Amino acid sequence: MNAPAQNIRGQILRGSVWISGARVVANALSALSTIVLARLLLPSDFGLVGLATSMLAVLQAFTELSLSQALIHTKDPTRDHYNTAWTLNVIRGSLIGIGFAAAAPLLAHLYAEPRLEAVVVALGISAALGGLQNPKLIMLQKNLKFHQDAILGIAAALVNVCVSIGTAFVLRSYWALIAGLLAGQAVSTVLSYIIFPFRPALRVKHFRELWQFSVWVSISQIVNTLNYRFDQLLVGTFLGRAELGLYTVGGRLAVVPGQELVRPLTSTLFPAFSIAGGDKERLRRAYQRVQAVVTAVALPTSVGFGLIADPFVRIALGPKWLEVIPIIQLLAFIFSLDTLGSLVFPLAMAKGETKSLFLRNSLKLAVRVPLIVVGMAAGGLTGLLVGRAIAGFIGVAVDMTMVTRLTDLTIATQLRANIRSFVATGAMIVACMCLNHFVAGGHFAAGGTVNLVVQLAGTIALGVVTYLAVTLACWQLAGRPEGPESEALDIGRGVVRRLAGWKRLRAQM
Repeated sequence: MNAPAQNIRGQILRGSVWISGARVVANALSALSTIVLARLLLPSDFGLVGLATSMLAVLQAFTELSLSQALIHTKDPTRDHYNTAWTLNVIRGSLIGIGFAAAAPLLAHLYAEPRLEAVVVALGISAALGGLQNPKLIMLQKNLKFHQDAILGIAAALVNVCVSIGTAFVLRSYWALIAGLLAGQAVSTVLSYIIFPFRPALRVKHFRELWQFSVWVSISQIVNTLNYRFDQLLVGTFLGRAELGLYTVGGRLAVVPGQELVRPLTSTLFPAFSIAGGDKERLRRAYQRVQAVVTAVALPTSVGFGLIADPFVRIALGPKWLEVIPIIQLLAFIFSLDTLGSLVFPLAMAKGETKSLFLRNSLKLAVRVPLIVVGMAAGGLTGLLVGRAIAGFIGVAVDMTMVTRLTDLTIATQLRANIRSFVATGAMIVACMCLNHFVAGGHFAAGGTVNLVVQLAGTIALGVVTYLAVTLACWQLAGRPEGPESEALDIGRGVVRRLAGWKRLRAQM
């Protein structure tokens, strides 16, 4: 491997470590917040705020400009490029905030929910704050420098959690969710200028240039948001706020273990893939290597959380949330499928295939909506989740087909690269299900917090040991090929060498 490639790989690794670390902290804080708030609030409180945030997300998607991606794609952005992006974002955020707040009385009337009016107005303020974000912060990603971005994410999450929990203890109201969101948004906006000083000015000089790249990304974002918010609007409209609360909390918890491990990589890989985009063979190797690592980590983590959902919910959320258990189990399975095509977005962006992303998201929407509607009509919330699972299988096939077109890697080749992860995850499922069957018929079946904690800890330990043991056995049988296992060994050797170097340095002092 040549020096520039090694340097880029090192930057990607360091960036992924920083962002992954930040996401781990942020997700730990978010999970803590969800658990505490679930103890203090009702499912209908989460449903009320979830309905409003879903409507705002759809409105924001329809006005999305995707200027950050355009700035990354621009080879040498000038100050006027950033001023143009800032101006357009401020205009967009202000119009969304004013428009959403103005529609508050109508939305409250349509949903026969008086509380919705004030919630919508508050979220309109949040949208306006978001438009003030520093656009030059994207330079951190463009230059593969991620530690400051990580600090920003942790700070915003910490403020959100502290304000939410503090407000919930005082008010015992859905306003805790709104207060945390507003506080986190305000802190994120202010810190973006402290971390990367920038004095913006009103400019629209480069609007056409930025828009030409981002137009298909923006349209794709509209379709993607509809794809992943349509179900929440459907549940909130036809099944009620309590059901939407269960669905929202279940989704929040199920997405953290697997999908949130993938998201940091999409931030680092778009600029990194962009650098390698002109060399198809180099891009292909980079994609295969990273995708195999993602699957090896995210697939068992997501599936594993589904396996421990029952004792986890009983311990963390309490008896009023027992209905969320099957929701978490099904959603964890669905999210585990998504890991197989999770890096198609940065891959397509790096190759400038923004129109292809729009077509991909449109096809997913065309498949997902009817399956969800039919599923909900036939079986309520459970039927909706089954529809989502079927759509998930089809969506993975769409993503892998798109990867084939972009890299010439066949679907069979993509699956073979992850075969050891599939086998080890299957073994983990069997082992944990056998343990749960033993627990259900034995001493621990009586319940109680101590028994549940033992069951939870035992399932986690057995799952981790089984997955690692089977993965290493399969790797040895395959002749120790390059893959996630060799990547982990390389990292481990590097850590050992660094520790040994520190020990020698201390001995010489």
